Amino acid sequence: MAKMKSLLAFLMLFSIILISSCREQEPEPEEFEKGTNEYVNNWIYDNMNLYYYWNEDLPDKSINGASPDDFFYSLLSNQDRFSWIQPNFQELLNSLQGITLESGYEYILYNDPNNENGVIGQIAYVKNGSPAEQSGLKRGDLFTKINGGALTLDNYRDQLGNLSQNHTLTIERYDFENEEFLEIGDFELGAVQFAENPNHLDTVYTRNDKKIGYYVYNLFSVGIDTDSAKYAEEMDQIFEQFKSEGIDHLVLDLRYNGGGAERATINLASLIGSNISEQDIFVKRDYNEGLKQAFIDEYGEDFLNRKFVQKTQNIGSNLKSPQLTVLTSTRTASASELLINGLNPFMETFIIGDTTVGKNVGSTSFYEENNPDNTWGMQPIITKSFNSLNQSDYDLGFYPDIPLRDNSLVKLDLGDVNEKLLREALIYLAGSDEVSRQTKLQEIPAKDLMGSMELKRRFGIYDIDLK
Repeated sequence: MAKMKSLLAFLMLFSIILISSCREQEPEPEEFEKGTNEYVNNWIYDNMNLYYYWNEDLPDKSINGASPDDFFYSLLSNQDRFSWIQPNFQELLNSLQGITLESGYEYILYNDPNNENGVIGQIAYVKNGSPAEQSGLKRGDLFTKINGGALTLDNYRDQLGNLSQNHTLTIERYDFENEEFLEIGDFELGAVQFAENPNHLDTVYTRNDKKIGYYVYNLFSVGIDTDSAKYAEEMDQIFEQFKSEGIDHLVLDLRYNGGGAERATINLASLIGSNISEQDIFVKRDYNEGLKQAFIDEYGEDFLNRKFVQKTQNIGSNLKSPQLTVLTSTRTASASELLINGLNPFMETFIIGDTTVGKNVGSTSFYEENNPDNTWGMQPIITKSFNSLNQSDYDLGFYPDIPLRDNSLVKLDLGDVNEKLLREALIYLAGSDEVSRQTKLQEIPAKDLMGSMELKRRFGIYDIDLK
């Protein structure tokens, strides 16, 4: 069911309450003609005035015929880095569930170390069950051409537009024996409406009598749509397996996780948290003053809190110090950071990787599901997040305990015990292992330009339910 439906009853109550708490309102104009920009812009302003976290920074209401996206962005506070709007709300909803038109891989672009104007693309990971996986594409593969055209600093942004349709990548793969990249040909990749399963990889390593669980989780989503719990149920099964194997430590790989749904975040936190109960607070939400008071008046102060849920698969009490080791990158954001912050009061967390994005605010989806005169969907910031100790000081990101950038053009598969960040975590938790390589792999560091993860609308999302 659309979120806006669940808000309608509250909206009527809240509108009355806000009359005395918001800026002086002008008389409502006559109804705007349906299907016009003015009609949509009026809808945008009214909802922003009610829900936007920085609603006191909004300009006085003045509806005009500007395009809805221009109108929306003109309203935003200079403190806001994350709100957005788009013409098709269904595409917005799909993006939050990990559904996009693509071939099923994520990539990072680098400056070519050997060509000042050149650009190199590298496959960060390949999604399970995707056309890219079926084609044989692998993590670490390099591409310098899309549809035969070379990537340069001048054209790469235009070239990336080809990746949402059927396209060809010219692939180079690293030969570990000879320590060089070899061109292996053109990969033809079909684009489909693909739903990414965020439960990318899970396994258990035994090293020096310690059992270490490893879980790669790439998007906070409970299911294919808002009514599905498929991914959350799979997550529960993964942790049931971790529990049955008696793991001593957990390594959670969030380096490619840019956020997602609060429900999925609470589910994961409830599986990991140590000595937690349904009475313990995972996150406290702060809203604009009018909205916060309306919630308190209607539902009580406890409505501002979201608590852990009971999970028989919880492994927290079985974990040894440090109970949670998180692998991060500059693309670890929002709901991923919410997870770290919410668990910090209850267990020892240890971070290996790069400084995270720094998003301590959340949003929700606004749209009119059955109104053909308004197909727009917007995702404005409406809340700021605090943990049970009232801490929300990660707006500049979480800094790692062991700084380690994953920016080499030579990469191993996720899950390989010699993969750079995982290797560091295993050594930290259990020491070296004679079975694994004792010498480091050759590294070819490169300057990071951008990645496909931050181009997706789901990036940087902490999506909440207002109920």
